[in-house]
Amino acid sequence: MNLTRRILIQLAVVAVVALAGVAVMFFPVLNLQAKWFGIGRYTVTVQLPQAGGLYERGNVTYRGYNVGEVKSVHLTDTGVEADMLLDSDIKIPSDVNAEVHSVSAIGEQYIDLLPRSADAPPLKNGDVIPRDRTTVPPNISSLVDATNKGLQAIPQDNLKTVVDEAYLAFGGLGPELARFVQGATALAIDARANINELTTLADKSKPILDSQTETSDSIQAWAANLATVTDQLRNEDANLATVLRDATPAVDEARALFDQLQPTLPIVLANLVSVAEVAAVYRGNVEQLLVLLPQGAASIQAVGVANRNTKQDYIGGFLSFNLNLNLPPACTTGFLPAQQLRSSALEDYPPPPEGDVYCRVPQDAPFNVRGARNTPCVEKPGKRAPTVDICESDEHYVPLNDGYNWKGDPNATLSGQDVPAPRDPSAPGAGPPPAAPAPPPIAVAEYDPSSGSYVGPDGRTYTQSDLAHGGEPKTWQDLVVPPAGN
Repeated sequence: MNLTRRILIQLAVVAVVALAGVAVMFFPVLNLQAKWFGIGRYTVTVQLPQAGGLYERGNVTYRGYNVGEVKSVHLTDTGVEADMLLDSDIKIPSDVNAEVHSVSAIGEQYIDLLPRSADAPPLKNGDVIPRDRTTVPPNISSLVDATNKGLQAIPQDNLKTVVDEAYLAFGGLGPELARFVQGATALAIDARANINELTTLADKSKPILDSQTETSDSIQAWAANLATVTDQLRNEDANLATVLRDATPAVDEARALFDQLQPTLPIVLANLVSVAEVAAVYRGNVEQLLVLLPQGAASIQAVGVANRNTKQDYIGGFLSFNLNLNLPPACTTGFLPAQQLRSSALEDYPPPPEGDVYCRVPQDAPFNVRGARNTPCVEKPGKRAPTVDICESDEHYVPLNDGYNWKGDPNATLSGQDVPAPRDPSAPGAGPPPAAPAPPPIAVAEYDPSSGSYVGPDGRTYTQSDLAHGGEPKTWQDLVVPPAGN
């Protein structure tokens, strides 16, 4: 067959087109460009203590996804190194752990990359994962051999006894074991459904565990003290038994005493509940009183030192009688203005003005320093206020002015705090108050202790012989003891 030049050219073109089509089909599917030329891949070396069954062309996974394969496995002076070919399209953090795993108990080995930090820069060509970040599974053959040797070390008779006893122990417990397994499964399912809460609990438990670690010395001291107490109780066991035995009559007497105090004692204890609540609120004040009371008593006792070892019949003292008249002057700010004050010559007793009346000057003013404006707030230490409402709120005391005298409108205040208005005489029902009833007359009568007779205010003679015994007046004990027969 004679092939012309034209036919040869046509055949050459068809061959080139066919090769191009085959390349377009096989290179993307078989990834030949990466296998032959390394295009789209980079190499990372993993240092391992031993091969662990890893072989060439083994898979490499990242978060369970296949990202490459093992290029080669070779020995080194310190262990084994495995070169991995990883896809360039997947960015893997450089801070990762490399673990060799088996697909199954007898399956092939692969490398699983586990990230330790997502903020690390990605791996690049030539990086090395050091040996301290790699793990290799134990050799299955060695594990099976060790298990076989362990079973052989157990005497056959004892092993048969264990199996028989296990049968007797668990025989017939199928339903109970099934419920146990079902409960454990339900618990695992619920734990997985609440994995975020459980993780948060585990994370938040660190401060508690740290506190226990930091207070280990205190816990050990408490345990040592408790051991001392228990040792003492053990050594004094006979005395303790005697106390428990002899305490029964005392407890019976105490119970009888409480029974005799019925119903007075429960009422007193119930009333003390209110007293305890008030004392709990004013605990700081009570503590301060208990602290200052001894010093105050000592100061009062020191006043009488001037008369010690003398023949003075009266009580004297080291006192200073400086007449500091109007130093400092009386506070008028916050009270009714002068034009609204009542005359001191009036003898009536009208009701006090409505509202809070107290000295409304700055709390650090040099006069009336113990006024209501400096009352400590019990529930808010460090705060002082004239009223309970200001103490319990976030409001702070605002003075009316910083002077000694009234300033501003007498019917209003400069700080917005209301000043009590005087009683309006023209208001309905605001007339003069009714006169108080006259006090009863006082009568004095002479009493004869021997006969028990006396003359009353009406001129008649009365007899009451129980006011004295044998001509002697009664004592105070006789006055509080009820008469016989009542």
